[in-house]
Formats: sequence, C-alpha cells, structure tokens
Amino acid sequence: MNNDVRLGFAELRAGNLGVRLARTAGEKDAAQALRYRVFYEEMGARADAATVAAGRDYDEFDELADHLLVIDHDRGEGAAGVVGTYRLISQEAAAQIGRFYTSDEYDISALERFPGRKLELGRSCTDVAYRTRAVLQLLWRGIAAYIFHYGIDLMFGCASLSGTDPDALAVELTYLNTYHLAPEAIRPRALEARYVDMRRCDPAAVDARQALLRLPPLVKGYLRLGGFVGDGAVIDHQFNTTDIAVVVQTDLVTDKYYRHYEREAR
Repeated sequence: MNNDVRLGFAELRAGNLGVRLARTAGEKDAAQALRYRVFYEEMGARADAATVAAGRDYDEFDELADHLLVIDHDRGEGAAGVVGTYRLISQEAAAQIGRFYTSDEYDISALERFPGRKLELGRSCTDVAYRTRAVLQLLWRGIAAYIFHYGIDLMFGCASLSGTDPDALAVELTYLNTYHLAPEAIRPRALEARYVDMRRCDPAAVDARQALLRLPPLVKGYLRLGGFVGDGAVIDHQFNTTDIAVVVQTDLVTDKYYRHYEREAR
C-alpha cells in the first residue's frame, strides 16, 4: 500500500502544483537535498563534514517520518519536481526512536500526557522561487488531509525565527509570549539549560498588528489555526535560528478553517 492510499488521496492539485507524501526513496532524497540548499546554503546553517559531503539535511528521524512534498509538475514528475517539503513524525514513529525531535529543545511532558493522537511537524522549507501563499496553502492542505485521515488530536513542533540574537527579535518574541502562550496543560517549556525568556520588552509597547506582520508566514499559519507557543525560546546555533515551540489542538481550530480543511481532506 503506497503512502497516497494511506493518506486517503492520490494527490491534491492546484494547477501545475501538487501535494502528497513521498512515495520513493528518490523523492525523500530530493526533499533532503532541498532542505540542505535552504538551511545550509541559503540560511547559513553549520554543516559537519558528512553533511557537506552528502549535500543533504538528514537525521535519524527521516527514516521513519512521512515526508510531505509539493511537486511542480512543470519541472518534472517525482523527485525532479520537488519544490517544497514538510516532515511529519507520528507518535508511533517517535516511539520507535524513543523520543520526539522537539524534546531536544523542550520539555514536552505536558504534551505527552495529552490524550489522543499526536503529530510532530518540522523541517519545513520551499525552494526560493516558490515562497508564495499558494504553495504554503498547498502544504497546509496536505497536512489537513493527514490530520483528518489519521484522527490527529494535537500537532506540535519547533518553528524558527531567523537569527540567533533574541533581542533583535524582541518584538516578535514578546508578542508571541503575551498573546499566544499555550495553556499550562499543553505548554512545552524550553529545557532549563537552553531557556531564553521570550519577554524581551514591555508588552504594552508592542504594536500587536505590526508584530504579527513581522512573523514568518509559517508561524502566522499556525496562529491562524488557533495555535499556541511554548514557554521560552531556544537558540539553535547550528541552524542560525531562534526556535519556538508551537502547539495546535485540532479541536480548537476555528470553525472556518476546520470546515475548509475538512472539505479539502475529503
């Protein structure tokens, strides 16, 4: 049974673009190559010798994860057309490894106690020529299909803000901490050794509308879905980012988005 059958759809299309899970090792390799170009060559992540030699971004989670792909059929079928990707780690896959990826940065014990099925999202990127609203929406349509097919109750992961100086991100971090902090029952907390206070300035001085506009599109997408952030940021020097934990309870998704994604998924 291929991944498309498991997902419940052959491929969601929007013109020349399609979204589905990787079917072959070659398609997964194309996703890892795209991640390398974006994270290491473009965003300045620090690669070790093995990563440079491979020209791929990969880790132990890749083998068991599902890899959601955006494919531009005008560029080619399969691996040749991969222009966007998102890594999805089910709780069953995490159990085989012994942990979720996010636990390297956050105490996620509250999430692990949460009843229901969980899904970890991460390693999202798109080719520089495809950073459009349409491509991001297509990725979300694929995620929605996955959520509805597998009955996911909670999804979470690390999202990144560019740069490793939290004071340069004071407005964004303070805004997120003030307006979107997760309820305690589902609130991840940055590990003590890596904890960075997100309240970097006086919340009263933050223009919420302007702060929202400054956030990366992916983070804004989580917030539109009713998402929350965890307590504390984490500096990831390898990837040249400041990370935040994001949590979305699917039953708290706004009615508008719920109906939209349910319709798309079915």
